[in-house]
Amino acid sequence: MARIGVQYEDVQRAIESLMARGEAPSVQKIREVLGTGSFTTISDHLREWRQRRAEKRDEPLTQAMPDSLTETLATVWSEAQSLANESLAHYRQEADRQAEAAREAEAQSQRRAEDAEQRLSALTEQLAGVQARLEERVQTLATLTSEREQWQQLQEKLEKRLTLAQEDVTALERTREHDHERHQQLVQQQESEFKERLAQEESRHEASETRLMKLLDDARLEKQELDKQHRRRHEQLEKRVERLDAQTAEQRKLLQEEERRRFEETTLRQQRDVELKDLRSQLEQSMAEQSRLEAQLSQITHENKLLKERLAFAPLPPFVC
Repeated sequence: MARIGVQYEDVQRAIESLMARGEAPSVQKIREVLGTGSFTTISDHLREWRQRRAEKRDEPLTQAMPDSLTETLATVWSEAQSLANESLAHYRQEADRQAEAAREAEAQSQRRAEDAEQRLSALTEQLAGVQARLEERVQTLATLTSEREQWQQLQEKLEKRLTLAQEDVTALERTREHDHERHQQLVQQQESEFKERLAQEESRHEASETRLMKLLDDARLEKQELDKQHRRRHEQLEKRVERLDAQTAEQRKLLQEEERRRFEETTLRQQRDVELKDLRSQLEQSMAEQSRLEAQLSQITHENKLLKERLAFAPLPPFVC
């Protein structure tokens, strides 16, 4: 169907202009004369003009003319009709060729459209696959990030426990040193008191013996009384010695108790050292696991970057209206 713009009368005037110049009318030449119009519209009008011309050519000549003129006109008409048929056959071949070219162009356009649709479908599937892989990578990245946060929290807890254990060990060391100093002071004080008492007792004993020796010559009559006094004093000394022995035993008992407590503190400190060593081992393991997770996270980030770059440089499908 011809579009509104170039009318049949415009095409007819262009054909008459071409024929007046001795040129055969064609779609291209008519469009050059008009300066506008689509090839389809001009071709439709040209076909209509040829049909009308063929209908007028087939009309019988009038019978009112003389015979000689009629024969001459019939001869001329026959020659003109032959020439017109030849020209029409040439135009028809040209039109058929142009129609065949148009059909081939349409078929090529259809094939290109089908190829474009196939490419679009393939690119769509590829894009869907890339998006699915990207979503999977994003989910893996989120999982690794969550695990990393959990390991960091565990590391913080272990560091806190390690700090508390170190503080406990330091406090135990201070307590042990303080108790040891106090024990040494107590032992030294007890030894000093014991030596002082022993020196006093020895001095008294020597003084008593001296007095007894002096009084032995002067007062033999008082020998029995002195012996009794001596025995009493000797008993007192023995009692004092027993008390001193009891005190010494008690001090030894306290010393043994102190040694036992020191042994328990040493054992507790060794246990603390073992726990501290275990905590350090766990901390090293958590740090190694964190390093491994960070390496995986870096690798996934690099792969995501490569996927984004490949997606950015991937050929886009042709624009389809």
